[in-house]
Amino acid sequence: MVIGCILCPDAKKKEANDRIREIKLKNKIKADAEIKWNKVSPSLWSLYMDLINYFFDNSDLHFRAVVIPDKRKLDHNRFYQTHDDFYYKTYFRMLKTILEPGKEYAIYIDIKDTRSQEKVAKLHNVLCNSNYDFNRNMIRRIQQIRSHEVELMGLTDLLIGAMSYLHRGLRGSEVKLDLIERIKQRSGYTLLSNTLYRENKFNLFIWKSKYE
Repeated sequence: MVIGCILCPDAKKKEANDRIREIKLKNKIKADAEIKWNKVSPSLWSLYMDLINYFFDNSDLHFRAVVIPDKRKLDHNRFYQTHDDFYYKTYFRMLKTILEPGKEYAIYIDIKDTRSQEKVAKLHNVLCNSNYDFNRNMIRRIQQIRSHEVELMGLTDLLIGAMSYLHRGLRGSEVKLDLIERIKQRSGYTLLSNTLYRENKFNLFIWKSKYE
């Protein structure tokens, strides 16, 4: 289980989305083609490699993720919580490192299921209350979007997918392993342990049970 995000200044998001479309066209891929980790294949190696390099070359883009290596070790009953409760706590843990007082944020998440709107409303309340943002001056909105309509969401899916593949110990795709290796090289991290807490570009927190 990986919960992650890309942080981008609002004034730069159009430029980033346009550049990602240009990268797709350069690789002879339709501009409206969806970017997803599960679509990585040998024929698309150069596209996904270009996207990873673009992320690291663009100083306006920042990635943060929380990795739960083994969901079987989650013991919700011990902590009197549901899986949804844990999801909200993990989402907050993922965001708290990058949220800064005095700044405004809009959070966009992928539509997952028919209960998505209810979950979004609760997530907004949890995040605002945890940051003492009772008037919602910091976290202005949390909005559901369709991932294929926003290029930065596809790039987020690519990086999250890479972290999930690595931490599940999968080895079946040489192309995917090659992309993960490039992320290791460009980030300067093994990706198997926590990065520095205030790491700005590629920030990871690897969750561990208190009882391991």
